Amino acid sequence: MKPEEKEFLDQIDQHQNIVHKVCRMYTDNKDDHEDLFQEVLLQLWQAYPRFKGDSKLTTWMYRVALYTAISRRKKKQRIISEGIDSTAYEYYENQDPYRYENLRMAIETLSETDKALVILYLDEKPYKEIADIMGLTETNVGVRLNRIKKKLKEILVTR
Repeated sequence: MKPEEKEFLDQIDQHQNIVHKVCRMYTDNKDDHEDLFQEVLLQLWQAYPRFKGDSKLTTWMYRVALYTAISRRKKKQRIISEGIDSTAYEYYENQDPYRYENLRMAIETLSETDKALVILYLDEKPYKEIADIMGLTETNVGVRLNRIKKKLKEILVTR
């Protein structure tokens, strides 16, 4: 095994929870989760030689994972709009199912970009890192997250 392959595999092993979080948010079932996980790993592997360390490795991994998941989801939505049904996916498996099912359903109403912002926010990323991952300003992240929180609160109160 080449040294860069070993380094990549070590990094993935250490931070694979990032990829799994994104996959849980953007998939409907275990098979889709595994497929998306493999797709993200492939994208990370292909992009790894170009990673120069301008941002933290985890920031870069989130960016690649989110863009891959969003792109895949858009392709899937095109298929769904042509007549294939979609099912709800599991979210935060080890938590109170009723509470998080309502939150999951509320998050599902958001745009793909807003979902990505919520994932990062729920993962307690600082606004600066969210801004770096999403290609936004810190101010824009704050404004959008406040709007998202308000929207989610309104949705959850009406349920």
